[in-house]
Amino acid sequence: MASQDQVRQYLAYWFQLGKKVLVKNGQTALLPQPVIRGDRYSAEFEECWHQIVSPDSKDCYLEGTHQTIAELLSPSWEIDPCARCEMPVPVPNMGMPALTCPCVDLPTWPDTAMPQPRAPISTQSQLIQIRDRLMQAGKRANTKGEE
Repeated sequence: MASQDQVRQYLAYWFQLGKKVLVKNGQTALLPQPVIRGDRYSAEFEECWHQIVSPDSKDCYLEGTHQTIAELLSPSWEIDPCARCEMPVPVPNMGMPALTCPCVDLPTWPDTAMPQPRAPISTQSQLIQIRDRLMQAGKRANTKGEE
């Protein structure tokens, strides 16, 4: 089952490539910009997400796909990397996967020369993790030196 965080990240990645979410059977198209602001999703993305999961927004789906966001949040679906481009794609728990990835209509994708879409990153937590790894490596080196 795809978690709500996985579906949010799935949408955020595709939004970064210009894909829209179609709401109410295509009556409205949503494409928040920017998607990421600093170490979190932007206010525009959060507003879009709340609109997508609102009960009033029936049949929301990512442009180029057929699965609704509500279906992706059900136990029948998972989000896995595409075999072609490594972007997140919906995969049914049972049965045959979709024949195409949402990237099928992006003529220049995958583009390994461009930065890949990403989730928000907390610079502070990344630096803390690096510091902790260096401290652990230093302790191991000191322990080996005492032997």
